[in-house]
Amino acid sequence: MTKGNKLFTRRRDRVRSALRKRNKGRLRLSVHRSANNIYAQVIDDDAGKTIASASTLDGDLKGNAGGNAAAAMEVGKLIAARAKKAGVEEVIFDRGGYLFHGRVKALADGAREAGLKF
Repeated sequence: MTKGNKLFTRRRDRVRSALRKRNKGRLRLSVHRSANNIYAQVIDDDAGKTIASASTLDGDLKGNAGGNAAAAMEVGKLIAARAKKAGVEEVIFDRGGYLFHGRVKALADGAREAGLKF
């Protein structure tokens, strides 16, 4: 494991540890970011199941896919719509080891704009 991967893993574990302490039974909106795409999942940690997921690779977003903030905003709106359809109104945002900036922030803003609370 390279030094950069170790630091990322430590950051991700630190964020998730803090989330577990203040979770209060809410589901987790987890974000993964790659160079070209962004992925989001609503996860029930108690049951170990994914409730809803969305990414820039979805068929619904194929025209607006890509690794930019506009596409991330659309993924946020889509994950919020799918979560609300599954009966989820409130989540806790898990940014992983990523900074809350750029595409990660755009995804969060899109989910909030579509009515998901966190």
